[in-house]
Amino acid sequence: MRWRNTCGVVSAILAGIWVNVAQAQSPFGIGRPATAAEIAGWNIDIGRDGSNLPKGSGSVAHGRELYAQQCASCHGDKGEGGLGDRLVGGQGTIGTAKPVRTVGSYWPYAPTLFDYIRRAMPQNAPQSLGDDDVYAVSAYVLSLNGLVGADAILDAKSLAAIRMPNRDKFVGDARPDVKK
Repeated sequence: MRWRNTCGVVSAILAGIWVNVAQAQSPFGIGRPATAAEIAGWNIDIGRDGSNLPKGSGSVAHGRELYAQQCASCHGDKGEGGLGDRLVGGQGTIGTAKPVRTVGSYWPYAPTLFDYIRRAMPQNAPQSLGDDDVYAVSAYVLSLNGLVGADAILDAKSLAAIRMPNRDKFVGDARPDVKK
Protein backbone atom coordinates (compact mmCIF):
# COMPACT_ATOMS: atom_id res chain seq x y z
CA MET A 1 0.00 0.00 0.00
CA ARG A 2 2.74 2.41 0.97
CA TRP A 3 4.59 1.57 -2.27
CA ARG A 4 1.50 2.40 -4.39
CA ASN A 5 1.04 5.71 -2.61
CA THR A 6 4.69 6.57 -3.14
CA CYS A 7 4.43 5.65 -6.81
CA GLY A 8 1.32 7.78 -7.15
CA VAL A 9 3.00 10.78 -5.57
CA VAL A 10 6.11 10.35 -7.73
CA SER A 11 3.93 10.00 -10.83
CA ALA A 12 2.04 13.19 -9.97
CA ILE A 13 5.28 15.09 -9.42
CA LEU A 14 6.75 13.83 -12.70
CA ALA A 15 3.56 14.74 -14.55
CA GLY A 16 3.74 18.25 -13.11
CA ILE A 17 7.35 18.56 -14.14
CA TRP A 18 6.51 17.32 -17.62
CA VAL A 19 3.78 19.94 -18.02
CA ASN A 20 6.20 22.69 -17.01
CA VAL A 21 8.92 21.41 -19.33
CA ALA A 22 6.44 21.10 -22.17
CA GLN A 23 5.54 24.73 -21.58
CA ALA A 24 9.29 25.59 -21.83
CA GLN A 25 9.49 26.57 -18.19
CA SER A 26 11.77 25.34 -15.49
CA PRO A 27 10.24 22.78 -13.13
CA PHE A 28 11.23 25.19 -10.38
CA GLY A 29 9.33 28.14 -11.85
CA ILE A 30 12.45 30.07 -12.85
CA GLY A 31 13.79 31.09 -16.21
CA ARG A 32 12.07 31.72 -19.51
CA PRO A 33 12.28 30.48 -23.08
CA ALA A 34 15.22 31.85 -25.03
CA THR A 35 14.39 34.50 -27.61
CA ALA A 36 15.23 34.05 -31.27
CA ALA A 37 17.95 36.71 -30.92
CA GLU A 38 19.50 34.89 -27.96
CA ILE A 39 19.51 31.61 -29.83
CA ALA A 40 21.05 33.29 -32.90
CA GLY A 41 23.90 34.58 -30.73
CA TRP A 42 24.83 31.03 -29.81
CA ASN A 43 24.04 29.46 -33.18
CA ILE A 44 27.45 30.08 -34.71
CA ASP A 45 28.35 26.59 -35.85
CA ILE A 46 29.47 26.15 -39.44
CA GLY A 47 28.59 23.04 -41.41
CA ARG A 48 31.30 21.19 -43.30
CA ASP A 49 29.53 22.25 -46.50
CA GLY A 50 29.81 25.91 -45.50
CA SER A 51 26.24 26.22 -44.26
CA ASN A 52 25.87 29.08 -41.81
CA LEU A 53 29.05 30.86 -42.94
CA PRO A 54 28.48 34.58 -42.34
CA LYS A 55 28.68 37.44 -44.79
CA GLY A 56 32.06 39.02 -45.18
CA SER A 57 35.42 38.32 -46.77
CA GLY A 58 39.11 38.38 -46.05
CA SER A 59 42.32 38.40 -48.04
CA VAL A 60 45.52 36.46 -47.59
CA ALA A 61 47.38 39.77 -47.25
CA HIS A 62 45.20 40.94 -44.36
CA GLY A 63 45.36 37.45 -42.86
CA ARG A 64 49.17 37.61 -42.91
CA GLU A 65 49.06 40.79 -40.80
CA LEU A 66 46.52 39.38 -38.35
CA TYR A 67 48.39 36.10 -38.09
CA ALA A 68 51.61 37.95 -37.18
CA GLN A 69 49.75 39.89 -34.47
CA GLN A 70 47.44 37.21 -33.08
CA CYS A 71 48.72 33.74 -34.00
CA ALA A 72 52.48 33.59 -34.63
CA SER A 73 53.45 33.67 -30.96
CA CYS A 74 51.82 30.24 -30.49
CA HIS A 75 51.81 28.68 -33.97
CA GLY A 76 55.15 29.98 -35.27
CA ASP A 77 55.89 32.65 -37.87
CA LYS A 78 54.92 30.40 -40.78
CA GLY A 79 52.62 27.92 -39.04
CA GLU A 80 55.43 25.54 -38.11
CA GLY A 81 54.16 25.20 -34.55
CA GLY A 82 55.52 26.13 -31.16
CA LEU A 83 53.39 26.48 -28.06
CA GLY A 84 50.40 25.83 -30.29
CA ASP A 85 49.84 23.17 -32.91
CA ARG A 86 51.64 23.02 -36.21
CA LEU A 87 49.35 24.32 -38.95
CA VAL A 88 51.39 23.75 -42.11
CA GLY A 89 52.91 20.79 -43.91
CA GLY A 90 52.37 17.11 -43.41
CA GLN A 91 50.80 16.39 -46.80
CA GLY A 92 51.25 12.72 -47.63
CA THR A 93 51.99 11.66 -44.04
CA ILE A 94 48.52 10.75 -42.79
CA GLY A 95 48.81 7.12 -43.93
CA THR A 96 52.30 6.73 -42.49
CA ALA A 97 53.50 5.53 -39.09
CA LYS A 98 54.18 9.14 -38.06
CA PRO A 99 51.38 11.30 -39.45
CA VAL A 100 51.76 15.08 -39.24
CA ARG A 101 48.27 16.44 -38.62
CA THR A 102 47.93 19.98 -39.91
CA VAL A 103 45.25 22.04 -41.61
CA GLY A 104 46.69 21.08 -44.98
CA SER A 105 47.14 17.39 -44.33
CA TYR A 106 44.44 16.32 -41.92
CA TRP A 107 41.42 18.63 -42.02
CA PRO A 108 38.78 17.33 -44.44
CA TYR A 109 36.70 20.52 -44.87
CA ALA A 110 37.84 24.14 -45.19
CA PRO A 111 34.75 25.70 -43.56
CA THR A 112 35.59 23.90 -40.32
CA LEU A 113 38.79 25.96 -40.17
CA PHE A 114 36.69 29.14 -40.11
CA ASP A 115 34.47 27.60 -37.43
CA TYR A 116 37.40 26.64 -35.23
CA ILE A 117 39.21 29.97 -35.55
CA ARG A 118 36.04 31.95 -34.85
CA ARG A 119 35.13 29.88 -31.78
CA ALA A 120 38.50 29.24 -30.17
CA MET A 121 41.20 31.60 -31.41
CA PRO A 122 43.21 33.40 -30.34
CA GLN A 123 43.40 31.20 -27.29
CA ASN A 124 43.71 34.15 -24.91
CA ALA A 125 40.66 35.89 -26.41
CA PRO A 126 38.36 33.43 -28.20
CA GLN A 127 35.57 34.88 -30.35
CA SER A 128 37.32 38.27 -30.40
CA LEU A 129 37.95 38.32 -34.15
CA GLY A 130 35.33 39.71 -36.50
CA ASP A 131 34.05 37.62 -39.39
CA ASP A 132 36.20 39.47 -41.97
CA ASP A 133 39.27 38.83 -39.81
CA VAL A 134 38.42 35.13 -39.49
CA TYR A 135 38.06 34.86 -43.27
CA ALA A 136 41.45 36.59 -43.62
CA VAL A 137 43.28 34.33 -41.13
CA SER A 138 41.65 31.29 -42.73
CA ALA A 139 42.84 32.49 -46.13
CA TYR A 140 46.38 32.97 -44.85
CA VAL A 141 46.57 29.54 -43.19
CA LEU A 142 45.17 27.90 -46.32
CA SER A 143 47.70 29.80 -48.45
CA LEU A 144 50.56 28.62 -46.21
CA ASN A 145 49.40 25.09 -47.05
CA GLY A 146 49.30 25.84 -50.80
CA LEU A 147 45.52 25.45 -50.94
CA VAL A 148 44.76 29.00 -52.11
CA GLY A 149 46.90 31.55 -53.91
CA ALA A 150 48.71 34.44 -52.28
CA ASP A 151 46.18 36.85 -53.80
CA ALA A 152 43.08 34.93 -52.66
CA ILE A 153 40.12 36.63 -51.05
CA LEU A 154 37.78 34.23 -49.29
CA ASP A 155 34.09 34.57 -48.59
CA ALA A 156 31.38 32.03 -47.79
CA LYS A 157 31.11 30.75 -51.35
CA SER A 158 34.83 30.49 -52.12
CA LEU A 159 35.72 28.98 -48.72
CA ALA A 160 33.05 26.29 -49.09
CA ALA A 161 34.36 25.47 -52.59
CA ILE A 162 37.88 24.60 -51.41
CA ARG A 163 38.53 20.89 -51.68
CA MET A 164 40.90 19.80 -48.92
CA PRO A 165 43.51 17.11 -49.71
CA ASN A 166 42.24 14.75 -46.99
CA ARG A 167 38.55 15.17 -47.77
CA ASP A 168 37.91 11.71 -49.18
CA LYS A 169 40.38 9.93 -46.93
CA PHE A 170 39.12 11.04 -43.54
CA VAL A 171 36.48 8.35 -43.06
CA GLY A 172 37.33 4.90 -44.28
CA ASP A 173 35.02 2.25 -45.64
CA ALA A 174 35.31 0.36 -42.36
CA ARG A 175 32.34 2.20 -40.85
CA PRO A 176 29.06 1.16 -42.44
CA ASP A 177 27.18 3.83 -40.51
CA VAL A 178 29.04 6.68 -42.24
CA LYS A 179 28.10 7.64 -45.77
CA LYS A 180 30.37 9.76 -47.95
